[in-house]
Amino acid sequence: MNVNAVEQCLANTLDPVVNQPLLSVASITGLSGDSQQLELELTFGYPIAGVKTELEQHLQSLLAEFAEKVTLNMRWQVNPAGREFEAAGKATNLIAVASGKGGVGKSTTTVNLALALAAEGAAVGLLDADIYGPSIGQMLGAPEGTRPEVLSENSFAPVKLLGIESMSMAFLATADTPMVWRGPMAGGALQQLLKQTQWGGLDYLLVDMPPGTGDIQLTLSQQAPLAGAVIVTTPQNIALLDAVKGVEMFRKVNVPVLGVVENMAYHSCSNCGHQDPVFGTGGGAKMSAQYEIPLLGQLPLNASIREQADSGLPTVAAEPEGEIAAIYRTMARTLAGKLAVMATKNATGFPKISIDAD
Repeated sequence: MNVNAVEQCLANTLDPVVNQPLLSVASITGLSGDSQQLELELTFGYPIAGVKTELEQHLQSLLAEFAEKVTLNMRWQVNPAGREFEAAGKATNLIAVASGKGGVGKSTTTVNLALALAAEGAAVGLLDADIYGPSIGQMLGAPEGTRPEVLSENSFAPVKLLGIESMSMAFLATADTPMVWRGPMAGGALQQLLKQTQWGGLDYLLVDMPPGTGDIQLTLSQQAPLAGAVIVTTPQNIALLDAVKGVEMFRKVNVPVLGVVENMAYHSCSNCGHQDPVFGTGGGAKMSAQYEIPLLGQLPLNASIREQADSGLPTVAAEPEGEIAAIYRTMARTLAGKLAVMATKNATGFPKISIDAD
């Protein structure tokens, strides 16, 4: 067996899950064998629990020409795409989910992306940075009166809901208590929520940002090591104008924009299946092309998405095998793959390769 030929074959193929060059999201951490038996160990930079079978079938087919029997060992390890976050708790990748305006489904998107990443096997956290209008607790089904456990004078435990760690101002105040604070006070509260929560060594910590480009956004961008940001928009021009401001803001503070999510892209008739672009078409794709950032996905205008989030059991948890959940899962994998590429470029952190030629 020619190990160089095997390496070259892997280098020239795309990862079928995240559509990135395979060796930009995975590392060869073991390779040995001969024409009868080939043993390959790959360490992926994104969680593969939900796609392991698909990857194995693809690689088995790809490598069949090199040996009669191919044994694959696949594991994964999420590495930092930038600087790891570390305070009272730790998180490998900190991701802001933002929008230029309210009402575009940003919080719903954030929650479902977090649940989708967790479904892939990752350790995931969710921080509600909307100090004035926190909604993450309700969306995750937190019982009324939920409070975090105080661990010390300067730290508290995240609230675990639906398999993810969470923290929100909603856990520290009553539902009908308005946060009548000026910007610096809200920014200070956000820093406390982020840095005094003992996040449990997360692979991904998603931050649900308030709409706009104000104090909270600047505080997080300047005070936390963001790996990147996701922009949520709807197709209509007004939403896109505001979304563009969000992209420009993150660029000015040197935070990579990882992709765009287009919500309410179309309405699908429940009777005939006809798709009607109620709010226009092509907005997310145009923005993606203009700024050379990925269009992570397009979601339909569907009442069930709103109803499930309102009930405390978002779509990915309520209908994990459904069509809409599949869109969120695909977006989450694409996002994780993008971060894996960035991590590989910055500093792989993968184990040293071991190749034996018999």
